[in-house]
Amino acid sequence: MRVIHRPLISLQEGCWFKLIGGASYQHLPSIRNLALAYALAGADCIDVAADPAVVKAVKEAFSVLSRLQQQTAFIAQCPVDIPTELPLLMVSFSDGDDPHFRKAQFDPQQCPADCSRPCEAICPAAAIAFEPSMTGVIEARCYGCGRCLPVCPIQQIETVTRATSAQAVASALLNEVDAIEIHTQVGRYDAFMALWSALQPYLNNLTVISISCPEHDDAIAYLWQLYEGIQPLSVPLIWQTDGRSMSGDIGKGTTHATLRFAEKVLRAGPPGYVQLAGGTNAYTVAKLREATTTGAARFSISPSLVATIARPATGPTFAGVGYGSFARRLLSPLLDEGAICPPLAAIATPTSPGDNSDDLDPAIAIPQLLQAVQLAQSLVAPLKAIRRPVVTSPQVPLGEQREWVTASTEPPVYRHSSRF
Repeated sequence: MRVIHRPLISLQEGCWFKLIGGASYQHLPSIRNLALAYALAGADCIDVAADPAVVKAVKEAFSVLSRLQQQTAFIAQCPVDIPTELPLLMVSFSDGDDPHFRKAQFDPQQCPADCSRPCEAICPAAAIAFEPSMTGVIEARCYGCGRCLPVCPIQQIETVTRATSAQAVASALLNEVDAIEIHTQVGRYDAFMALWSALQPYLNNLTVISISCPEHDDAIAYLWQLYEGIQPLSVPLIWQTDGRSMSGDIGKGTTHATLRFAEKVLRAGPPGYVQLAGGTNAYTVAKLREATTTGAARFSISPSLVATIARPATGPTFAGVGYGSFARRLLSPLLDEGAICPPLAAIATPTSPGDNSDDLDPAIAIPQLLQAVQLAQSLVAPLKAIRRPVVTSPQVPLGEQREWVTASTEPPVYRHSSRF
């Protein structure tokens, strides 16, 4: 089937939406639910832990979405137009210690009997429990935000890094995904290049590469150093400006840090697409619009500025926003209520291609899924509304599973043999 490859177009239009599932988040039912809801709502990328089980969970959600595209009953009920393409599937690695790859841990036997359990109350992922079936940290749910550390009355909570070794999973995992993200920090150039070397044999199989870095006085110089070190690069490059990590669900002000850092990268950083993250929430797009009207020109989506910001080959370009803790928290009440992503067996299979006579099994038409999609779309839609005209065609390398086809009267289109 010939289709416009939506995620790459979104990068160019400045309306790229990435769901950040959590580099160490491994609660498979929630991941499956989140991936389905946000994919249906129009997300361009689902970024998750480099864990085969997690990747499998996302693919299960994608399989459900593909089947839902054929179900007229669900289409009639769905509050959004069901996407004709799947999002890109991205996995995250780190070149060293990083809060995104850590887990909390403590010995619940050491907790005072009269403790008010502030750690349980403050955890945004329901990863701490005190009940007979599970006491302590539920490791699969913990994504390393660290909010429990300072509130423990006896200061016994610690963290442990759970980063996945690229060498251990690369051969099995990187042929199953579309994109990678590397988390790095200023001063880790040698470690970054060592990781890059391990990943390099697989890069031509990818559609997008993202590099995430937190704010630092020397961040711009470091990003330029990385840019020069990874050349030549034949796929689109995203700079993720990680402003205030894993904080988007705390309050509206958390988005300011990533906006400031993104503006800094857009003004002086190396070529590539600049994507906000770290503190992003429901206020981020509104703040972007304020930046447009108050003179932060590099954020502007005005057509008159497209010529200066829409060509990553010569400079940085605003691409969009990645939403993590806020996006997950938005759906958390539904995730806790029950399954949103149904088992494949619950979806009727058409008897022949194009035949919808075997319509949607009533078991799948659950209110939770429809409500989850509507909530997810409330976060996706404002960003999609700020798209700018595409000036240049996105480029991806020719390969066994990817081929650009140019039609004389149509935009460039992308032929992608699904691996899902």
